[in-house]
Amino acid sequence: MNELHPVHYLPILTTIVSAAFCTILFIRWNTRGRGRHLLWWGMGVFFYGLGTLIESCVTLFGNTVFLNKSWYIAGALLGGYPLAQGTVYLLLTRKTADILTAITLPVIAITSIFVIVSPVVYDALEPHRPSGAILGWQWVRLLTPFINLYAAAFLIGGAFLSAWRYWRKTTYGSRVLGNVLIAIGAILPGIGGGMAKAGVVEALYIGEFVGILFIWAGYTACVKQPVAAAAHTSRQATA
Repeated sequence: MNELHPVHYLPILTTIVSAAFCTILFIRWNTRGRGRHLLWWGMGVFFYGLGTLIESCVTLFGNTVFLNKSWYIAGALLGGYPLAQGTVYLLLTRKTADILTAITLPVIAITSIFVIVSPVVYDALEPHRPSGAILGWQWVRLLTPFINLYAAAFLIGGAFLSAWRYWRKTTYGSRVLGNVLIAIGAILPGIGGGMAKAGVVEALYIGEFVGILFIWAGYTACVKQPVAAAAHTSRQATA
């Protein structure tokens, strides 16, 4: 790819949105002084934005082995995992969540090391487009679907489960919508990532941008719900 189009600059916008969203999550976590799910979500959006920041650097300044491998770790391995762990800590018991973290985190770390030390196929290094094809150890790429499947099961599955639970309660309509938006937002980068493996990395850029917007919108709807529910209860009490 020698010619750049507007879509190739989309990761810059995604990085800006992710930075703003990440800041909000960490502020909320720090203000509340509790809630490991908020900490994990904050880290998830941080790595999400880091991946798109690397994509931005590749677009603007050109690709390198360092940038390409960093992109693979931040995007393919950590793009969804911390967000999923946030949902794990929100929906499951603290003990169960800690056990799952103790099992999965070493897998992420070891796979990242494999990516770092893998030989490089320099012929597969494109000038302005990152790809996992540069890894000489292609078997490492076979590990990422298991990581992504785990992330999807809890992030997407957890959002739909929460939406279904809140749907049964008439005063939690915003949380139903919020969780549906989060689930859709989590699906879009996965679709784009699948197309990127086929060589259409532009689909990934679009999926990442629209995806983070949906996730942020869904989070906002869920956070506002308790306030609305409290106001509803107050009106009923004074009626």
